[in-house]
Amino acid sequence: MASKFMWGRRMDWIKRSQGPAPRSNGSPSVSVIICAYTQERWEDLKGAVNSIQNQETPAGEIILVIDHNAELLEMARTQFPSMSVIENRGPRGLSGARNTGVEFASNEVVAFMDEDAVAQHDWLTQLLTSYQDGDVIGVGGFVEPNWLGERPAWFPDEFTWVVGCSYKGLPETKEHVRNMLGCNMSFRREVFAAADGFLQSLGRMGSQLPLSCEETEFCIRLGRRYPQSRFLYIPQARVHHSVPASRVTWQYFRARCFAEGLSKAMVASLVGAGQGLATERKYTTRTLPEGILRGIGDAFLRGDLTGLLRASAIAVGLGITVAGYLSGTISARLRPASTPLLKPTQKGYPPG
Repeated sequence: MASKFMWGRRMDWIKRSQGPAPRSNGSPSVSVIICAYTQERWEDLKGAVNSIQNQETPAGEIILVIDHNAELLEMARTQFPSMSVIENRGPRGLSGARNTGVEFASNEVVAFMDEDAVAQHDWLTQLLTSYQDGDVIGVGGFVEPNWLGERPAWFPDEFTWVVGCSYKGLPETKEHVRNMLGCNMSFRREVFAAADGFLQSLGRMGSQLPLSCEETEFCIRLGRRYPQSRFLYIPQARVHHSVPASRVTWQYFRARCFAEGLSKAMVASLVGAGQGLATERKYTTRTLPEGILRGIGDAFLRGDLTGLLRASAIAVGLGITVAGYLSGTISARLRPASTPLLKPTQKGYPPG
């Protein structure tokens, strides 16, 4: 299960045997956590921070976590002197950085956004309103792709998760969901101590591994801990996620599909295939077939021959993802019980 980590004195009052405390009718205060690891996204990072600083509902605090990069840490502390700029105190990677941010957070709700995203001005307003319902322990929203180059005609809407964005198949209205997208999610702060935070063998680790699904595993674990609680998906709570040209290549598409399958296998090995793949079953049996038929229809009924490319990309992407899942499943079955499925430093499959 998740690695335990130190939470500091401010978290000591939380009792693990209890559920979330009763809520007042007003909107809660919020800490926004942004994690960064490279100077290559410096301009993106400044845009992300600026979008949070200009929210319609002000954040109680903005916490910037730098992932084991001393030069970037110094740059950020100079650029943002009034913000909490801290270093990841856990292992290298997104999960460790997020856990560090939560440890330092002091508000009732903790919200996460990527360093290469920009939040709409009412993002926090949309997220926080739903916390007036005491049964809600997490709220997420829509991640709109901001294509920095030309989007390839073959790239299907069903696979925009490859570039970290919302995809066709997600709810189009406010709805309860199993988990949220990492670029646009929030939780009641108190639930982190009960679930020990994000699993540190999952999640991005710089450019080394394209793993993901740490938020999926965390949400499933929270759902078991608080079975009467809910996660809400609100499409109106929007952020715009930058998608550079380097992430819309066929090579990157293949790498992310394989890594997603591997990540799903890791989640399933931890929580069971029943919950670990519940959402994915509907996606693969309904959303993807509909996408293939739509692409074929675009080609033969509307004369848009690129529809065949999109249909093919869906079929091939599914096949590669399944291959990654089978690879991860076989590895999980063959490894000794005391050995993790994948060590944080392990290499050996397509780069992210």
